[in-house]
Amino acid sequence: MILRYFLSGGFCSRALLAGLTVSLALAATDTRSETLAANHQLNPAFKHTSTQAPILIGLDADMSSASARSGEAIRRGIQLAIDKINTEGGVLGRPFKLIVRDHRGIPARGRDNIDQLGQMQDLLAVVGGIHTPVALHELPLIHKHKLIYLGAWAAGTPVVDNGFNPNYVFRVSVRDQFAGEFLIDAALKDGFSRPGLLLERTGWGRSNEKAILEALEKRGLHAAGVEWFNWGTTDFSATYNKLNTAGADFIMLVCNPREGLIALRDMAKLTPERRIPIISHWGITGGDIEAVSMNIIDGVDLTFLQTFSFLDPFNPLRAEQVFKAYRKAFPDVREPGDIFAPVGTAHAYDLVHLLAQAVEKAGTAERPAVRNALETLGRYEGLVRTYDPPFTATRHDALTRDDFRMARFGRNGKIFPLPRE
Repeated sequence: MILRYFLSGGFCSRALLAGLTVSLALAATDTRSETLAANHQLNPAFKHTSTQAPILIGLDADMSSASARSGEAIRRGIQLAIDKINTEGGVLGRPFKLIVRDHRGIPARGRDNIDQLGQMQDLLAVVGGIHTPVALHELPLIHKHKLIYLGAWAAGTPVVDNGFNPNYVFRVSVRDQFAGEFLIDAALKDGFSRPGLLLERTGWGRSNEKAILEALEKRGLHAAGVEWFNWGTTDFSATYNKLNTAGADFIMLVCNPREGLIALRDMAKLTPERRIPIISHWGITGGDIEAVSMNIIDGVDLTFLQTFSFLDPFNPLRAEQVFKAYRKAFPDVREPGDIFAPVGTAHAYDLVHLLAQAVEKAGTAERPAVRNALETLGRYEGLVRTYDPPFTATRHDALTRDDFRMARFGRNGKIFPLPRE
């Protein structure tokens, strides 16, 4: 089914999102996300008879604000993995169970969540969400509690290269250091060489500034300019005019959904001769594209980074199995292209399976022992890639730039992958 859907088309070539107005109904999103977080608990088919307490896995992510879809995508990936593992007998004779906490993209809330989760009996690990600034703020408490932190989305290089020893952060996601070079090479391949950087004023923005400028310098290139914006910015028109005047031939965009949608809207407002392509990091894909009032029009050229697609997966057999489980668990999905924010689901799915392997290898659910086991796992055939090995004592990022690809939005905000390099 995945292959048939991919071949059937359904993606608009260069006609892309524009004329966007940000009318996200946050109250409705709150209710929807809270309901989703409560609905899908352990699989009723699980027949485990042990009286041992479950091993808890926390999710600390935005579940109700502008990037709520990223959190829900991660939650679904975790739950699908838990269901499969529990149906097969759990780990060390114990089931996994998910505990969800909503930080709304606010670092202080994330820190409180980590403090509470870290003190829970039987809680082994926490899966993190889209926000690098939240993850960076949580690092001291993660390590105080010796809490295994599994990065499923936040791409900031310092989230993993954090200076803590031992390091309790492990990631299946993009690393900005690699993303900067990949995105610049994607631009060069399309004939663009003078980016105007448009970056959110956060730790994630700074991580990308460093990576992109270093990538440009290595290639003997320079940015036309670097412009910063705060969360909540509502107009990029003057910024685009400034970068246009400075000679930018494309925009390198680093932002999350709320500001990203405004950035697209304002690019569409420019006269055709002043519109330039937007090459974006993947934060823009973590929101509810279908919840905004939008028109698909010609003239706004947007491509963005991805690592996984159910439409063109690395491991088609595994992807087909996961899709069938997904469709059964979440009836709102009928076709592979209906799966929103697929990278969050896929990364979380693999991370939970890797955690389960580490628990079995350690022979215990004690955090330090499982942390050590994660560094010594063997080959694993995952959904996103073959991990061989997933992590080592000196490498806690499981993905490389070889796992990256570019993608576009198609009808109704669906994500369609472009051919790999």
